[in-house]
Amino acid sequence: MIKVLFVCHGNICRSPMAEFLFKDIVKKKGLEKEFYIDSKATSREEIGNGVHYGTKKILNSLGIDCSKKRASQMTKSDYDLYDYIILMDHNNLYNIKRIINSDPLGKVHLLLDYTDMPRDISDPWYTGDFNKTYSDIIYGLNGFLKYLLKD
Repeated sequence: MIKVLFVCHGNICRSPMAEFLFKDIVKKKGLEKEFYIDSKATSREEIGNGVHYGTKKILNSLGIDCSKKRASQMTKSDYDLYDYIILMDHNNLYNIKRIINSDPLGKVHLLLDYTDMPRDISDPWYTGDFNKTYSDIIYGLNGFLKYLLKD
């Protein structure tokens, strides 16, 4: 089983969007039993809060329910639990190093590094552009899955 953790700052916008979209993608491909997928935050700011309405609106429009998701923070022990820890931007990379100290097994990656156009996924909490975030995440998830299925 491949264990994937998506991480962003607050775990209410980008990382839950990636979590639920990736669950949907692997389910539609009949691969859901081969994956364990979750998402968490690098900060404590939103712990216990539900998914942001902008993310929820996009997921709901695709028939994906995220109503039970509550923000939680990544811990150092999560490093041992997951095979891939996928971040949304370089700020997350900086913050995650506070949590795990180092990445000796090379588990930590930016989502868009699995594409032909590596870059940060902008935070819709600040930009308000959830559609662009969705497009970037789908692009990254497709690249990530392609990478995983090559192995």
